[in-house]
Amino acid sequence: MIRHITALLKKDILLELRQQHTFYGILLYIASTIFVLFLSFPEKPDAQTWNSLFWVIQLFVCVNTVAKSFLQESRGRMLYFYSIASPVSFIAAKLLFNLLLMLLMSLVSIALFFAFLDNPVSDSLRFIGIAITGGLSVSLVFTLMSAIAAKAQQNAALIAILGFPVILPQLLLLMRLSKAAFAEVFRDGAVMQLVGMIVGLDILVIALALILFPYLWKD
Repeated sequence: MIRHITALLKKDILLELRQQHTFYGILLYIASTIFVLFLSFPEKPDAQTWNSLFWVIQLFVCVNTVAKSFLQESRGRMLYFYSIASPVSFIAAKLLFNLLLMLLMSLVSIALFFAFLDNPVSDSLRFIGIAITGGLSVSLVFTLMSAIAAKAQQNAALIAILGFPVILPQLLLLMRLSKAAFAEVFRDGAVMQLVGMIVGLDILVIALALILFPYLWKD
């Protein structure tokens, strides 16, 4: 299984490197969106507004980055993968690839936010860690939603319809947790409780993906 996951992950990375216009298009989307925010604020936004804008941008970056992971796979290619790999190996490779891709996009977003919209964060390392963790969490959810939407006649609109109600509680938790990097005082154990809830949601999404995708795979 590990060999199959590695081979499928390598395939996705090679395809992404060959289709560089898609990758650069996402980078351009991130840069242009943040630059528009920079032009929209005559003064630097306060910490709460900055934090809210960051997570909203992360959400839409993830939708544009992860949504295509299954929708770009043709029916013939899926039949080929069906004959050479197990569904668990296939979905695990997709999850890992989207985690790596969203990790890169999260770092780019953080760098551009710090460059264009100043840095109101008191603890930058903590915020970067929370932002990376949040980006990975959001990518897990939308990878699963993309797999479901791909089986509904390639209907990309289903990703937003199914994904946003699921991602909303997670996004609120991440926005609340990231305030710890802005020198906001939390009661004892509150930060670890939020981290535990986010990690628990991630484990739940991974478990759902591994359990449900084999049934989607058969269709």
